[in-house]
Amino acid sequence: MTAAGTTRFAIDAVTALRIIREDPTLGDRVRLVAPAVLRSQVLAALYRESRHGLLDDRAARAQLAGLATLKVRLLGDRVSRATAWRIAGTLGWDDVGPAEYLAVASLQADVLVAGDKQLAEAAAGIVPLARYEELFR
Repeated sequence: MTAAGTTRFAIDAVTALRIIREDPTLGDRVRLVAPAVLRSQVLAALYRESRHGLLDDRAARAQLAGLATLKVRLLGDRVSRATAWRIAGTLGWDDVGPAEYLAVASLQADVLVAGDKQLAEAAAGIVPLARYEELFR
């Protein structure tokens, strides 16, 4: 693996939320990529947390604003979509959404940082994984 400054990290929604909460300027120092669906998934997660009282509305909206400023290249091109379709079929998934992360990681990144345990497990044999802490090396 290359140094963190030159490594392209694919991130999932769980990881994006953690970055927004812990170091929202990380994307200025590290190359981040994700599928375009990341925005919708982070929005949904923040809304759920607010709705269930885990996060007050003001904090949730502030974190959503943090997503808008997070420097991450969002992808959703034809090749990424076709690759996600193939991966979802290979894995026997009913939903292509999680496969979009694996597709973007395999096409545009060196490693995937997946906070979602099921996504991390599915990445075996498709794309190398990195721990969250490796984003800061």
